[in-house]
Amino acid sequence: MTAPTTSTTNPCIGIVAPYDFALDRELWRWVPDTLDLLLTRTPYQPLTVTVEMAQRVGDPAVVAEATLALTTPAPAVVGYACTSGSFVAGLAGERALVDAMLATGVPAAVTTSGAVVAALQALGVGRVAVATPYDEAITRLLAAYLEEAGVAVAATSHLGLDSAIWSVPREVTLDLVRRAWTEDCDAVFVSCTNLATYDLIGPLETELGVPVVSANQATMWAAVSLAGLAAQGEGQRLLQEVPGS
Repeated sequence: MTAPTTSTTNPCIGIVAPYDFALDRELWRWVPDTLDLLLTRTPYQPLTVTVEMAQRVGDPAVVAEATLALTTPAPAVVGYACTSGSFVAGLAGERALVDAMLATGVPAAVTTSGAVVAALQALGVGRVAVATPYDEAITRLLAAYLEEAGVAVAATSHLGLDSAIWSVPREVTLDLVRRAWTEDCDAVFVSCTNLATYDLIGPLETELGVPVVSANQATMWAAVSLAGLAAQGEGQRLLQEVPGS
């Protein structure tokens, strides 16, 4: 049997997620039909969601090894889909993760935290309210990261969870975001790639009157854009923006 001389395979992007990531299907919802999505995970760690866990899953060597596992199908871009793992070491740590992924030979790379900053800049956000499922210590590190990136943090709210974040009910997430919002914020950022947000963004933007940016949304917006396409999602203001414009 002769191998085909042409391929009908769609271009693809790769995603490196933490070992406990449970929302593969949500990421796919931002992906246009002409693009494929390849996911892999960092090695298992017997840890709950703490600063230590963020440091472990955000180790550049760990992320590079996972990225390498995606290189054979030649993705156009690889995204590291973890908010805490990409902000826990500040801007320098986020840049080190991007450099580690690029060192594997992938053409382009982005992290969730880097994508969030790019998203807030594209939307012209000067002051952001922050909603997280984390404990107070991780939430403080996120606020510090955003401030270091030049985005003022107007207010924060958090759930104090250390596990099973993917199981947070819709109404709990809605309440979390409402508690974070303030009248003087330009947007609300909803952190954690393990917190489901796709169906909440549009309704919350209508209710609160400001853009709502989520971790998964920003990651896919940036990664799909780097692949030369546009992320899909009805009624989400970020998706009307072009990265770097």
